[in-house]
Amino acid sequence: MSTLSPVTGRQAAMPFIMITVFIDMMAIGLIVPVLPPLVAGFAAGPAEAAYWYGVVAFAFGIANFFGAPLLGALSDRYGRRPVLLLGFCGLALNFFATALATSLWVLVLVRLVGGAMQANAAVANAYVADITPPEERARRFGLLGAMFGLGFIAGPVAGGLLGAIDLHLPFYAAGTLALVNLLYGWLVLPESLPPEKRARKFDWSHANPLGSIVLLRRYPQVFGLAAVVFIANLAHYVYPSIFVLFADYMYQWGPREVGWVLAAVGVCSVIVQAGLVGRVVHAIGERRALLLGLSCGLVGFGIYGFADAGWMFLVGIPISAIWGLAAPSTQALITRQVGADVQGRIQGALMSLVSMAGIIGPGIFAGSFGWFIGPSAPLHLPGAPFLIAALLLGVAVLIAWRHARVPATVPAAARVDTA
Repeated sequence: MSTLSPVTGRQAAMPFIMITVFIDMMAIGLIVPVLPPLVAGFAAGPAEAAYWYGVVAFAFGIANFFGAPLLGALSDRYGRRPVLLLGFCGLALNFFATALATSLWVLVLVRLVGGAMQANAAVANAYVADITPPEERARRFGLLGAMFGLGFIAGPVAGGLLGAIDLHLPFYAAGTLALVNLLYGWLVLPESLPPEKRARKFDWSHANPLGSIVLLRRYPQVFGLAAVVFIANLAHYVYPSIFVLFADYMYQWGPREVGWVLAAVGVCSVIVQAGLVGRVVHAIGERRALLLGLSCGLVGFGIYGFADAGWMFLVGIPISAIWGLAAPSTQALITRQVGADVQGRIQGALMSLVSMAGIIGPGIFAGSFGWFIGPSAPLHLPGAPFLIAALLLGVAVLIAWRHARVPATVPAAARVDTA
């Protein structure tokens, strides 16, 4: 890649990182349909299987929580490319180790490693910020989000087909994809952060969740937008937490119907991320696009919460899909506030908040669903978790209204002195 001019290298890097993210997400999506039955195979019964699956999921989330700021800080000091390659290598080993696991405790340990390596998403976001002019970042973050979505559409489908042959086969396939990504990145992916823009030393004080949140507080607007990121992701966890249970309880939808609905959600999300983000942000700016996206998510969740029939729920899907405008707009606004030498740590801090939402969210939504369909509830309201999610997005709208501003320039104080 040394023969490329700087402009050519930067233009070429976006397709490279998009392919990298797609392969990465497809590898992770491959194991979604087969991890629960794999855990159940080690358990004595359904109750024990549910408990251990919760432990496995928690191990993944907590490792992601601690791993994201560490990888982000490493990428600020040593560059994005080597940290991405390290993540691909770790994921490959994790997938193969999961396939070979012989006990539940081994499975928990290898998922801890997988959670830490999954934090690569923070480095990918920093990579995009490195290679993209500020005014183009929302569109490119939308494209990256579309690659995440496509990977998660294709991965579970392939995982289900392979898992029907052998439960361990998707893990071997995912490990192979991670190795392909490692080879692809090694041979093709250029570095995005030149040495002169890197942090002058590795800063341990920002390489942990608490320190990374302290770093966010240095930038008041970033801190407010980080709160939007956390709240929006907390609301988003209503989907994996209760959708399958809700759809069965309310509409008697089985696996086939649920699969088609989730596919529709994914397709609508990809259309918004890849096709609408750039156009909408160009027309109305990041701030208004963020507020529009959050508001549509609020309305969509409100429809879900009061949907007494399946067709009513389906009406809410395209409306809530416009929520996809919010995340790329938020990322673009955040990256405008800070210099290149701190992008990795900022993205790592944001990924830690996303992981925290993943730890907290399932308890809130699954617990509220169980309570509102139980005998002790003040009213029978199965859609209560979606209404809670709508309320959370309402809070996010208020915070975004105050903190979502486009700076004229990145202030000099945005560069963190790590000497």
